[in-house]
Amino acid sequence: MTRLTIRRPDDWHLHLRDGAMLAGVLPHSSADFARAIIMPNLVPPVVTTAQAEAYRQRILAALPKGHDFTPLMVLYLTEGTAADDVEAGFRSGLITAVKLYPAGATTNSHGGVRDFSKVTAVLERMAEIGLPLCVHGEVTDPAVDIFDREAVFLETVLDPLRRRIPGLRVVLEHVTTREGVDYVRAQERDLAATITVHHLMINRNAIFAGGIRPHYYCLPVAKREEHRLALRAAATSGDARFFLGTDSAPHVDPAKECGCGCAGIYTAPNAMACLAHVFEEEGALDRLEAFASLNGPAFYRLPPNEGHLVLEKRAAPVPVPDKVVTGEGTVTVFDPMVPVHWTVSARTA
Repeated sequence: MTRLTIRRPDDWHLHLRDGAMLAGVLPHSSADFARAIIMPNLVPPVVTTAQAEAYRQRILAALPKGHDFTPLMVLYLTEGTAADDVEAGFRSGLITAVKLYPAGATTNSHGGVRDFSKVTAVLERMAEIGLPLCVHGEVTDPAVDIFDREAVFLETVLDPLRRRIPGLRVVLEHVTTREGVDYVRAQERDLAATITVHHLMINRNAIFAGGIRPHYYCLPVAKREEHRLALRAAATSGDARFFLGTDSAPHVDPAKECGCGCAGIYTAPNAMACLAHVFEEEGALDRLEAFASLNGPAFYRLPPNEGHLVLEKRAAPVPVPDKVVTGEGTVTVFDPMVPVHWTVSARTA
């Protein structure tokens, strides 16, 4: 197969940042994706419905002419989040999800949750109204090895939380481990998981190939090869509980290439091409549409997109710019470390 037409995909986990960075990176996502769950970890974070509406307007103002793209807004859960504000935002149609960051888990997460008893009322209200909780699934205890933090989170935080609040609809974002895949598969309802493009393509060796490679550092960090293979099996299985969330996360190069570099991999410009490469390797191109375009809307109780995306395989590898220039500085684009022959050749709204 050298040509594949699918429903226009959605990105169920995307970082657009703000200001000049937003203007520089938004076109790469809005070109291919019809909708995206927009992460709220700005500085300051998006914690109220009013702030979410203001952020949405800034995104729409930065949208290139002719691009058909809907930002799906998310509230950053804090110990001071008001359940009434969350419900009002959801009822208005503005708020699509609430994001749980364990405090200190990743970029701009220091305002996240430390004491889960202080957010129980909000989570119970979300369960009542059917509003999904998007979870960064890692513990932050420094005594827990960084490569084990997802597995420990499932056992000590997520599973007890779901038992305390039955009916809470949860997305385990950017799942990275075999344990995470197995946990999602073992649940009958109210739980799904997103998988990133980069976790399907690299394992932890990429971070250390010939030296420290900061542009392959992300959180959750890439794991052993056995985990990458488990993610590939889940993504290409057709199981509706798994869908695409790129976690495309731009940082300017000086913030990555320093003594304490930021976590995040910028995949928006070549996400769909890399995804087609992965699904072809797994003999599952016929399941790419489900993973990228159908499973996510089904979980979020939204209709699939009417438009289409055409992917074509070229005889020669398709070049992608190494870097993107934004008003804040240069951002390095994800290098999949293998030749990719696929490209997006056409789009319809």
